[in-house]
Amino acid sequence: MLQKAIADSGYTMATPIQAKAIPLVLEGRDVMGAAQTGTGKTAAFSLPLLQKMLKHETSSVSPARHPVRALVLAPTRELADQVANNIKAYAKHSKLRVAVVFGGVDMKPQTLELKQGVEVLIATPGRLLDHIEAKNCVLNQVEYVVLDEADRMLDIGFLPDLQRILSYLPKARQTLLFSATFSGEIKKLAESYLQNPVLVEVARPNATASTVEQRFYSVSTDDKRQAVVKVLADRGIKQAIVFVNSKLGCARLARSLERDGLKTNALHGDKSQDERLKALASFKAGETDVLVCTDVAARGLDIADLPCVINFDVPFNAEDYVHRIGRTGRAGASGVAITLVTKDDSRLVGDIEKLIKKKLELEPLELDTSRPRFEPREGRPDRSERGSRRGWDDGPAPARAYSPPKAPPRDPFFDKPYEPSSAAEPAWEQKAAVPAGRVSPNIKPKRKVAALFSAKKAD
Repeated sequence: MLQKAIADSGYTMATPIQAKAIPLVLEGRDVMGAAQTGTGKTAAFSLPLLQKMLKHETSSVSPARHPVRALVLAPTRELADQVANNIKAYAKHSKLRVAVVFGGVDMKPQTLELKQGVEVLIATPGRLLDHIEAKNCVLNQVEYVVLDEADRMLDIGFLPDLQRILSYLPKARQTLLFSATFSGEIKKLAESYLQNPVLVEVARPNATASTVEQRFYSVSTDDKRQAVVKVLADRGIKQAIVFVNSKLGCARLARSLERDGLKTNALHGDKSQDERLKALASFKAGETDVLVCTDVAARGLDIADLPCVINFDVPFNAEDYVHRIGRTGRAGASGVAITLVTKDDSRLVGDIEKLIKKKLELEPLELDTSRPRFEPREGRPDRSERGSRRGWDDGPAPARAYSPPKAPPRDPFFDKPYEPSSAAEPAWEQKAAVPAGRVSPNIKPKRKVAALFSAKKAD
């Protein structure tokens, strides 16, 4: 059954990480797998686990006959969804049930699926804890645990959540840890939760794929957006992922590239999960030219035949550079990774050089004064036809004949100089006349008080 699913997926030969890890997993050993991103780590741990769980498959509809036996933890929602899709494809000819839970969406459909019973559960740590606290899933029969991209989970503060989740699991289990990079913290985590793990490394740690052409261009901050448009136009690149460091910069750049004629989508943490999944699906379907995203999309996402990755901002963490450019040049395909470097990025570039142990050469990038502009897609009107507002990057406005506004007619009385009247008394010397029988409102009348004795009569 698994062989048929593998053939349906188009696999003909095992990758190095798969060839080394699969036999160890089948033997029941705990494994720490390190390999370049895009080399098939998901299949390396999922295929042997599914093979071992085939003995438990049943056609019973009772949820009790389908307990969670394998738990896969992933750091991001997109990665969890992708891993789930891959495992579902591998298990489609078996009776094993596969489910995925992650945040940003309603819990009710997930709860309904969990209560029907699943053998393989893929989850992000936060949402899994929500289901555990709501008693929607029980993990006391878990036999296999996979920590996928564990270094990323530690980077974004999931260590306390990991420790809580692992405390719910049986101690007698097989634990697998797969990642593209291994830091000292990851090795400490492995010492705490893995038993005599076997380290599997098929490439130098933190190495970049040889199929990816890496170019570094020196530009100013104000010219970055124009540099992205020029690179895409000059190289004839139809699709690219552009990475930025901030959510606000991600949204702004997406709007600017849209005005340049590119079909663009933004992907960052402030978007709802439904918007993020739709943006990713649109890009994979070829309906989007450029996907501008933060590092939420830097880990594990598999986009077939992606030709180019552009680092609009140099990443703060050098290891994120390895993951970013790993979105292209996957499964032996060729790709290009372009990084735009300003004069303030010298320290960050130095960190990347130390990590990948390679000297990076900065190249100048000549920008044309006439900015390259992409033709709009068929059926999509140009900005001039849509009548949209002019933006700061739309070029100079057409010249118009200037005519000064006509001044309103003036009253000559107001142009005369002041001439005081000799007969008139100054206003400050004039005394206000008080009409007879009336008292000024500013003068309060004396209060009349009754006397005990009558007034003394004059002699």
